[in-house]
Amino acid sequence: MSSIFDSPFLVFIVSLIAQWFAAYAGDVLRRRRGAVSEDEREDFNTVQTAILTLLALIIGFSFSMAVTRYDQRKNYEEAEANAIGTEFVRADLLPVESTASVRELLRRYLDQRITFYQTRDQREIDRLDADTEKLQAELWSAIFPAANAQPTAVRALTISGMNDVLNSQGYTQAAWWNRIPAAAWMLMGLIAISCNLLIGYSERRKAARLIFVLPIIVSISFLLIADIDSPRGGIIRVLPQNLIALSHSFKAQ
Repeated sequence: MSSIFDSPFLVFIVSLIAQWFAAYAGDVLRRRRGAVSEDEREDFNTVQTAILTLLALIIGFSFSMAVTRYDQRKNYEEAEANAIGTEFVRADLLPVESTASVRELLRRYLDQRITFYQTRDQREIDRLDADTEKLQAELWSAIFPAANAQPTAVRALTISGMNDVLNSQGYTQAAWWNRIPAAAWMLMGLIAISCNLLIGYSERRKAARLIFVLPIIVSISFLLIADIDSPRGGIIRVLPQNLIALSHSFKAQ
């Protein structure tokens, strides 16, 4: 299910507007109620510094979470390619009549997996999920009777290889669902708004333009985090390079 966090540029716009509004509200509040007194200035600066530090830590932690999940998606793409390629070779261990059908099914399955990584259309994704589930059942049905007829250690390798193919798809799907929680985004947004509110309240008229610096910087950080964390949105995405290379090798055979 898509959300605002699947649109990094929308995250940037919403966060920028919200922070600008908070900074402006703080500036208006300062003009109406007066600036912080000298007696309260030290405590105010302490609170402001603490909140800014907390915002920096949470942004850094969230960026680390996004990069970790991105690397995980890349690793699982490579694992999928290795599993499919290995099972394609192990198909030689099956009877001749089963080898050709299993390899043809693996070629179709590989094409579906490449499309899964490249498409952004939700309707296409739903269709791929249904087709992938059906094709996985066909793969298992094609290999199990032949291996079960002669349950040797050699035939067991084909069962194990097909199990790796099916499991790798499940691991990939789980990694694509594993995103930064919405609660973490809400916490970052709340702290960012609070920081801008305090900065707007603390700035003087001569430095009023500075209240717009932090919203831009933080919004760019949110944009980058959302882009890396979103499997299909934005610019930074996992490309199925290993799967495409495997497809080319299949066509060359």
